[in-house]
Amino acid sequence: MDRVRAELNVDELHEKGIDGRGVNVAILDTGICMHPDFGRRILAFHDFVNEKKKLYDDASHGTHVAGIVGGSGAAGKGKYTGIAPGCGLISLKVLDRWGQGRLEHLIAALEWVCGNYQRYKIRIVNISAGTTKDEEDADAFRLVRCVEKVWDLGITVIVAAGNQGPERSSITVPGNSRKVITVGAADDFGKKSGREIVSYSGCGPTIECICKPELVAPGTGIVSCSFGWRNGRYYTAKSGTSMAAPAVAGGAALLLQREPNLTNMQVKMRMKACARDIGLPHNRQGWGMPDMSRLFFNNIMGGKDGDILFDAGMRK
Repeated sequence: MDRVRAELNVDELHEKGIDGRGVNVAILDTGICMHPDFGRRILAFHDFVNEKKKLYDDASHGTHVAGIVGGSGAAGKGKYTGIAPGCGLISLKVLDRWGQGRLEHLIAALEWVCGNYQRYKIRIVNISAGTTKDEEDADAFRLVRCVEKVWDLGITVIVAAGNQGPERSSITVPGNSRKVITVGAADDFGKKSGREIVSYSGCGPTIECICKPELVAPGTGIVSCSFGWRNGRYYTAKSGTSMAAPAVAGGAALLLQREPNLTNMQVKMRMKACARDIGLPHNRQGWGMPDMSRLFFNNIMGGKDGDILFDAGMRK
């Protein structure tokens, strides 16, 4: 996470007290565990898979994603601090212990957000999962409509681009929605530990010729919170667009702390305005990598306003 914070330029913001405090993020994933880095900031938990009441995460994916969004870094002396370490966290378990889920569970969670966003003051939803179902399929279309229903309530929805790239039109559903902010991995290439990394991040355009993703963030070898913390394994490394999306969700939380009256479209345009070109094709990087320091200190302004299986956007 130290590398992610450096690439998104957020440490200076933390030093100035901009840490996402007062902004609540709903994470639709495999659940969450009571990791020391979350303190008392887990505001709600709902299990749509097994209907359990107590906090748990049987895959570690959701805990890892939550750590990227808002881990405090307490167990690692600050090295693995998330992007918005002051934000509130709402965990909605829609994926099972293998990181897979059913359409009905994701839709139920999205409906839950629609019914409870005011109660829990949800400003951001992070979905680090997607399906490779054809975009024109009726169930896929239904999922996109549900995601856009959440967006239309004024909530900023951030979705992983999926790991089916780098071929054209490889964005997974619901990342193909024209409304949501879709995030790819900026670093799914090159070598690591003497081993070649095969590019995986989903690319556009969609079948409607929409350029996707909008943004990219680091996604390979990201060290964040682990569900094995009780055995002394506080952190673990994971890769995939699942890890890139929550970095952008954390950035949105920082922005909404500073300017709480922004609409989700204004958040989207501000993130566009602060993005820097990292030299990849447009349908691979979108607007580029967010530079949060540039957004805050250069006063950049944006414009105004079934039963299908899906997988976590994590590199296997």
